[in-house]
Amino acid sequence: MPLLEIKHISHSYGSQAVVRDLSCALDQGAIGCLLGPSGCGKTTTLRAIAGFEPVQSGEIRIGGTTVSSPSAHVPPEQRRIGMVFQDYALFPHLNVADNVAFGLQKSVAAARRARVGELLATVGLAGAATKYPHELSGGQQQRVALARALAPKPDLLLLDEPFSNLDVDLRERLSLEVRDILKQSGITAILVTHDQHEAFAVADEIGIMHEGRIQQWDTP
Repeated sequence: MPLLEIKHISHSYGSQAVVRDLSCALDQGAIGCLLGPSGCGKTTTLRAIAGFEPVQSGEIRIGGTTVSSPSAHVPPEQRRIGMVFQDYALFPHLNVADNVAFGLQKSVAAARRARVGELLATVGLAGAATKYPHELSGGQQQRVALARALAPKPDLLLLDEPFSNLDVDLRERLSLEVRDILKQSGITAILVTHDQHEAFAVADEIGIMHEGRIQQWDTP
């Protein structure tokens, strides 16, 4: 059974239809990508998966449980989803270790420290625990954002244009690194991008989006 199932969802802002009868599925441990130009509905689809937008028809299922439909809506914080934003969204007043630990408040201190150390090593920032976001490069900040999203061990990770603020060389290098980290962690993920090279470098399956619909969902 796929970890993520999206069945015929639609979403509108007023009279403006943004997502139209969209369906796809993603297996456990796979990386999917929604690829298309600005305004094609890919970020709205991602926000619907996260629970930030309702669906007006169809349903979204995660791990066999319906989390979104016209009659059901599981809140975002109960979906076991991690999110990496385009602007990183790090807390400027917290150091790297505390940023990564933010979603681990319910863990005991020793377990929290161990998880943070493990993740900083995984993303190649083991020596940066006490630094603050303003002391890091864009690529390093993106790695911290990734570590923070992975910390609570989400069932599904959503990445919204995560490399768009980086220069081309760093974007290509980091996209390959992120793929390796996700595969190493066994995480199921969906990436949203308008960059074809990025999609082909990172994803196992790609959905080509146009005017709110997936035109084709297939391997690169």
